[in-house]
Amino acid sequence: MNSTSLTTETTKTKTLVINALFIALTLVATMFINLKLPIMGNGGLIHLGNVPLFIAALVYGKKTGAIAGAFGMAFFDLISGWAVWAPFTFIIVGLMGYLAGLIAEKTPGKRVLVNSLAVAAALIIKVVGYYFTEVIIYGNWVLPFGSIPGNIMQVVIAGIIVVPLVGRLKKIS
Repeated sequence: MNSTSLTTETTKTKTLVINALFIALTLVATMFINLKLPIMGNGGLIHLGNVPLFIAALVYGKKTGAIAGAFGMAFFDLISGWAVWAPFTFIIVGLMGYLAGLIAEKTPGKRVLVNSLAVAAALIIKVVGYYFTEVIIYGNWVLPFGSIPGNIMQVVIAGIIVVPLVGRLKKIS
């Protein structure tokens, strides 16, 4: 076996392990570190699943961010009684991870500002995506407004946790 194929296999294995790790971390943080908000409509579920999602996207890039978010949170929906949400979650959160990672990879500038912009873009995707998901699921244009504060809160909290850490994590990755 030559060194080129060994390096390629090592890289593929490392990528597979990192993706699997962040899928699991996203699932666990969503499942076990959460709080259901008692407000109108769906009300919203505040969870810390966005923390590993943003770490994956900002440290390892758009593909890992998309994979971690899409699979980790959709698995949560499937095994936690929210199965009707799973296809929407897969698309919305996968897009959040992809766009956050893309912005972090391609945008020049001070990393704290770029990472904050990436989190803000993900926030917009989450709020808009879940608003229209709830319109589809509930058949009501007003009821989904009740989930917006929870969606904003969970992304902002994740951003506050992740943005200061990412620079240090990138150095050791």
